[in-house]
Amino acid sequence: MAIATPLGRVGIVMMSAVGDAVHVLSVVTAIKRHTPAAHITWVLQPGPAALVRGHTAVDELVLFDRSAGWQAFLDVRRTLRARPFDVVLDLQVYLKAGIVTAFTRAPVKLGFDRARARDANWLFTTNRIPPHPEGQHVQDQYFEFLAALGIPHDPVRWDLGPWPTERAAQAAFYSKLDRPAAVIVVATSKPEKDWLPERWGDVARALDSDFGLQPVLVGGTSPRERHAESVILARAPRAVSALGCGLRALVGILDGAALAMSPDTGPLHMAVALGRPVVSLLGYTNPKRTGPYRRFHDLMIDAYGDPGENYPVSMETRAGRMPRITVDDVLAKVALWKSRYAG
Repeated sequence: MAIATPLGRVGIVMMSAVGDAVHVLSVVTAIKRHTPAAHITWVLQPGPAALVRGHTAVDELVLFDRSAGWQAFLDVRRTLRARPFDVVLDLQVYLKAGIVTAFTRAPVKLGFDRARARDANWLFTTNRIPPHPEGQHVQDQYFEFLAALGIPHDPVRWDLGPWPTERAAQAAFYSKLDRPAAVIVVATSKPEKDWLPERWGDVARALDSDFGLQPVLVGGTSPRERHAESVILARAPRAVSALGCGLRALVGILDGAALAMSPDTGPLHMAVALGRPVVSLLGYTNPKRTGPYRRFHDLMIDAYGDPGENYPVSMETRAGRMPRITVDDVLAKVALWKSRYAG
């Protein structure tokens, strides 16, 4: 039975990664579609906030700056004290999210069931979604919150953009290219999820010479990403680097691309949300849980499972799997993209 609660003022607590922010965008979009007058306030960190800012379903952002240490909790408590809510969705399972949820003023604070909540996070909520065994994509996990409120999640929409004000910058970027773009996400937040830069370089060279595509490198500016950039450009000097462009500019780049290629990281899920074909390289994390949602499974490379293994959907990670993926594996998926998706 759905929780009976008004949806006039809705609080969202999801403060972490870009990929999670993409998944939650489909939740807030569904809430707004169901209750257009709902006022949605989202507590999140500055990084993903750069992606979410300007979204039509998000009325207000409250920043949680983790780098400020305990001061971040004091700042967000002061901000939330003046914002009463009808319902707060605690979409994270960790202690920090529980503490922030405790700062909110709401008769209904909806969180994960006790089995899935970590760090005693369940103690900070008044209501919990029903227990659910492991066995679903993380996107569907968030949709359980909608089900608890009686809100349908289909059709799944992210409405990621680009915003109308961003179209000129997108056009300016693509005006410099004379071929369709193949976007390569060079690295992730965890080395275990990365693919070898030398192999990316060989793929980029083949995209240029064999497929008539313009390789475009994207990512942040961490030392690991800059190293990958230098290795790739040494092997594929005609590639274009857009590292450090920022998340909203990245939306425009991905939206205009013919093809994206990515390990398990935020831009992978951004590409899916934008409906852009993406070759996903997965080995460290479980593809059934964190792979592309509902789309482009034919372009996915699964190095997580052993040949013939029917592994369960779980949070288990498997180190050392990404090097299993060969250059030929990736180029075979590019060839498949060309036969099925290229216009």
